[in-house]
Amino acid sequence: MSFRQQRTISRTARVPGFGYWSGRDVLVEFRPALENTGIVFVRFDLDPPQRIAALVQNRIEIPLRTSLQGGEATVEMIEHIMAALAGLRIDNCEVWVNSPEMPGCDGSAQPFVAALESAGIESQPALRERLVVNGLVRVGDDQCWVEARPSENDEFSIQCRIDYGPSGPIGRQTISVTVTPDTFRSQLASARTFILKEEAEWLRSQGLGTRVTYRDLLVFDNDGPIDNALRFTDECVRHKTLDVVGDLALVGCDLVGHFVAQCSGHRLNAELVGGLLAEVQTVSSMRQTA
Repeated sequence: MSFRQQRTISRTARVPGFGYWSGRDVLVEFRPALENTGIVFVRFDLDPPQRIAALVQNRIEIPLRTSLQGGEATVEMIEHIMAALAGLRIDNCEVWVNSPEMPGCDGSAQPFVAALESAGIESQPALRERLVVNGLVRVGDDQCWVEARPSENDEFSIQCRIDYGPSGPIGRQTISVTVTPDTFRSQLASARTFILKEEAEWLRSQGLGTRVTYRDLLVFDNDGPIDNALRFTDECVRHKTLDVVGDLALVGCDLVGHFVAQCSGHRLNAELVGGLLAEVQTVSSMRQTA
């Protein structure tokens, strides 16, 4: 992956919906941004509007979703939007939202991809920065971990594995993909969020997800997805890979390396981004003092 020109969208695009967790209606408005802006969320329901850069240092820990905070403002469940932007290699974009939580839509990144592509994508003069993985960086434990290794082909590639046991409708799944706009569109973008029926019932008992139906995401019982059909036989691991793409995008630049995720989640993905940035800073400091 050689250095490339930065990219933004040509005009504004909108995606309406409601938040899975809160049930609140929300409107997302993607707006073009100048080169070197990066991805910035703008809470325009606040006065004055609050801006939050989509960088790992602004991440806050909220279970089961990726969230950011800037000042008193937060944005939640941003991983599918970040995956869509990163997957399409859109580097500069303002994401205006009128609620803390992003719309769940159909549980995938496809609605965001469709909106962004309808807006058009254009190149900008400045070059996009890259972070090249030069050694092994790993976080997690023996059961759940994620690591970055040098790429043999100067690419951004991911191998993702999930393990729900030897039996059952999800089971054990593995996928390997070199992430480009084409592969993201065809292999990852439409893969949907999934949850077990007992998990969904517990969340509802806590007053969460009460507006979500079985058609809004994949809810699995022992026989498979309830009142829904799979888009891929391995849709679950594809969605986990989509999440990895979105979480790694909080690094703020292109990644060149091979990433392996074993039963990982948003917290571990963010820890890996922090580890990668720490390695880069260490190398930079060593060069300055040499």
